[in-house]
Amino acid sequence: MTEVIMPKMGDGMEEGTLLEWLKKEGDAVKAGDVLGTIQTDKATLELEAPGAGVLSGILIQNGETVPVGRPIAALLKEGENLPGNWKSGAAEATAQPVEPNGAATEQAAPNGAASEPAAPAPEPAVSEGRVKASPLARRIASERGVDLASVTGSGPGGRIVERDVLAAKPGATPAATKAAPYVAQASDEVMNLNRLRQLTAQRTAQSKQQVPHFYVTVEVDVERIGQLRAMFEEEESGKVSINDFVVKACALALRDMPEVNATFTSATTVTKLGAVNVGIAVAIEEGLTVAVVRDADRLSLRQIAAKSKELVGKAKENKLTMEELTGSTFSISNMGMLDVDNFIAIVNQPNSAIVAISTARKKVVVGENDEIEIRQRMNVSASFDHRVVDGAIGARFINVVKSYLENPTRLLG
Repeated sequence: MTEVIMPKMGDGMEEGTLLEWLKKEGDAVKAGDVLGTIQTDKATLELEAPGAGVLSGILIQNGETVPVGRPIAALLKEGENLPGNWKSGAAEATAQPVEPNGAATEQAAPNGAASEPAAPAPEPAVSEGRVKASPLARRIASERGVDLASVTGSGPGGRIVERDVLAAKPGATPAATKAAPYVAQASDEVMNLNRLRQLTAQRTAQSKQQVPHFYVTVEVDVERIGQLRAMFEEEESGKVSINDFVVKACALALRDMPEVNATFTSATTVTKLGAVNVGIAVAIEEGLTVAVVRDADRLSLRQIAAKSKELVGKAKENKLTMEELTGSTFSISNMGMLDVDNFIAIVNQPNSAIVAISTARKKVVVGENDEIEIRQRMNVSASFDHRVVDGAIGARFINVVKSYLENPTRLLG
């Protein structure tokens, strides 16, 4: 018998929602066949058969959400039968979700309540600089304002589990204060959030609560970028957007200042990241997603333009792959097309920085020789994780980005 489990499709994925079974119970399938579709926190993806057999023992129905690693069906070969306790939910204990370091995570009990691992297994308390804690423990710690770095784990190998967080005292980060209940009016309409918007709400709230943000804004002269873009169009050599210039400028700035291309990994460590992968926030009908331009520092401006166009198109059609949705080391949010003077963005964890691009406008400015000129200018605001980036470094970084944008021929190499 081969178990079909809710797969882990990304480092931050803790649960998935089955949108639709495309195969029905009793269908014969082979390895790689698409059994159904799954909604993660980032996209809708295909659930592939892990082997050959007859689809049997379906445990969840369309629309249900379960933790990663939980069995949701089985594939039976000739002569095989389901275990006697399969439909009862007791079979869930046979499979445990695996994190990237190979450690098992908590499972959901048959009644939907989270339970702790039953038996200890060799497992480090800290993995690659990261505090080792179960998803449930992390969620409760966030809600109660508990610093996991100060908690001693009682789980396997020092893993922090639910009971450890419940026994700990809230740390420096206070738990969120609940607002007074809203009194409904007759004219109100309650609208359910789709899965993507629920997870966006959860992630942004978590980032604002956990990450000590600070912000730096500069005004960038983009007159030369406008001239270059016009030249490209005259030569019929393809369109390059302002956002493409921003991606390239940020990628080179990250290469110049690798201390910003980093992530906070524990109370005592920060990890500088080897690759420069720039995430682009894309507004789609279901909400907001981030498409990733990998190795952006190694791509030419035209390659970035082509890749960005491809990713945005795939995002709007909900066809981005997990490789195109994960692994960003830095993010860009652009509202330039929405007529805004200035805005600041929330850091997209585990990134340590994000830039917010506003609308380019004609402004009256004083030139180098005190001459009055009319030039295209736009505000660029950077948000930083102060645990990783100090104020002076953040200011230097955004000015390096500004220098590249104001001298765009440096981006053409």
